[in-house]
Amino acid sequence: MTNESRLQGAAIIPALRYVDAPAAIEWLCAAFGFEKHLVVPGEDDQIAHAQLTFRNSMIMLGSARDGEYDDLLIQPANAGAVTQSPYVIVDDVDAHYERASAAGAEIVMQPADQDYGGRLYICRDIERHLWNFGSYDPWADFGG
Repeated sequence: MTNESRLQGAAIIPALRYVDAPAAIEWLCAAFGFEKHLVVPGEDDQIAHAQLTFRNSMIMLGSARDGEYDDLLIQPANAGAVTQSPYVIVDDVDAHYERASAAGAEIVMQPADQDYGGRLYICRDIERHLWNFGSYDPWADFGG
């Protein structure tokens, strides 16, 4: 995959649910540097659908609610753990770590150089979703 085709859009977009999606959106933007691309309000102060961007990538999220899709999911606070964790490439791991820490992210792994290259830290957001932020870019191996 060339860098040019990579910039046309992501083929895989993580989708998350939050009990308090409006607060999560504000926090993800302040703590991690996401930007609001689209926020569709739902009933009762819920979020029907939201798209947050980071560089040329995106996550989608919405309010956790009763329904066919949500019946397939369990929130991290209820599960006691998570089964997936987005990895986000950042230019300056230590600066990003400082920003997330200042916003109250729960740091579970301090910034450290990795054997496979790059630097990485891991944290939890305000609803305990696990996030990886690192400087290792696996696309670089594809000429990106």
